[in-house]
Amino acid sequence: MSHTTAMRLLSALVLTSIGLLAASAPMRAQETQTGPKATHMAVLRTSMGDIEIELYGIDAPKTVKNFVELAKKGYYNGILFHRVVPGFVVQAGDPFSRDSASRRDLWGTGGTSIFGSTFADELNPTGPLAKLGYKEGILAMANRGPNTNTSQFFIVLSDERASHLPYSYTIFGRVTKGMDIIHRIERVELDPRYNGQPKTPVSIVEINAVEVKPTNQ
Repeated sequence: MSHTTAMRLLSALVLTSIGLLAASAPMRAQETQTGPKATHMAVLRTSMGDIEIELYGIDAPKTVKNFVELAKKGYYNGILFHRVVPGFVVQAGDPFSRDSASRRDLWGTGGTSIFGSTFADELNPTGPLAKLGYKEGILAMANRGPNTNTSQFFIVLSDERASHLPYSYTIFGRVTKGMDIIHRIERVELDPRYNGQPKTPVSIVEINAVEVKPTNQ
């Protein structure tokens, strides 16, 4: 898929998003009305297929800005999904993973942000993101402790295991299409020499994002 084709796909997503929500099951429609409002739509192109994501820039403005700006710069291009925990999460965003041979021992330790180094969590325990919680398809920041966000993120694979996570990881998006691709990544063979690393790398080709006008604003 060319960059132009990806952007056309994004435009089509924006134009049809209201109709897609209306066609969803009643529970999902109600959740959308009362939950966080999407400010951006993104297509995460991987070596296994495309994943469509909505981003919540009202409730996590710095996190979404960081993700979108890094994507625009091509920062994520060629980065691998360096950690897979079946039934729990897949994780990516570490630039060290571009070197799939000599730096495997460093995978998971790298990352930067548009703010220079790390930036603060955006965690409102009474806000819509906290109410949404960690469930299948949620996109959240990986960190090394409070206020240590850089470029690494994870996508939740199932409600059951992730629901026990403490509210310590900034939620900033959700997969709207392509969970089948995520679950294909979940099923790749892992290298027993390294904790959770796929034996055959799965890469991010590119991420394209466009801003949308949230409804009911």
